[in-house]
Amino acid sequence: MNSSHPAVHPVDVPPTDVQVLPRVRMKDCQGMPGTLGGLSLRIGQFFFAVAAFSIMLSIDDFATVTAFCYLVAATVLQCLWSLSLAIIDGYALLVKRSLRNSLVVSLFVVGDGVTATLTFAAACASAGITVLIGNDLRECAQNHCAKYETATAMAFLSWFMVSPSFFLTFWMLATR
Repeated sequence: MNSSHPAVHPVDVPPTDVQVLPRVRMKDCQGMPGTLGGLSLRIGQFFFAVAAFSIMLSIDDFATVTAFCYLVAATVLQCLWSLSLAIIDGYALLVKRSLRNSLVVSLFVVGDGVTATLTFAAACASAGITVLIGNDLRECAQNHCAKYETATAMAFLSWFMVSPSFFLTFWMLATR
C-alpha cells in the first residue's frame, strides 16, 4: 500500500526578545505643513494675496467688472486660508510637532486645491479683461491698466506660491 505518511515538523517558536522597529516615515520636505519652508510658502501666499486685494481696492471702479470682483473674492479667501495655515504651521514649529494626522492633511489638501483653483481662475479672468481693455479696446487712458496688471500679477504669484504647498501636501497624503 502506497499511502503517504504525515511528517511532523517542529514549529519554531519566535524569539520573544526581538525589538520591534518603528515604521519608517518619509522625511519632511521643506514646503510640507509644519516645516519652515511650509510656513514661508504660507506667508508668501498671504502677502501676495493681500497685495492683489489692496491694489484692487485702491481702484474705485473695479466693481463694474465681474472678473475683478471675482479676483477680490478669491484673494480674500486666499488671504484667510493662508493666514490660518501660517498660524497652524507656526504653532507646529514652536511646539515641535509634526502635522501628519491624515484628517488634517486631507483638509489641507482640499483647502489648498480649492484656493489654488479659485485664485488661478480669478487671475486668468482678470488677465483676460486687462488684455481686452489695454490691447483690444485701447482704453488704458481712461482705466487703471497698470494697477489691473499689477493686481493680476500679484494674484498669479499667490497662486504660484500655493501650488507647491498643494502638491507637497497631496504627495504626503498619497504616500501614507
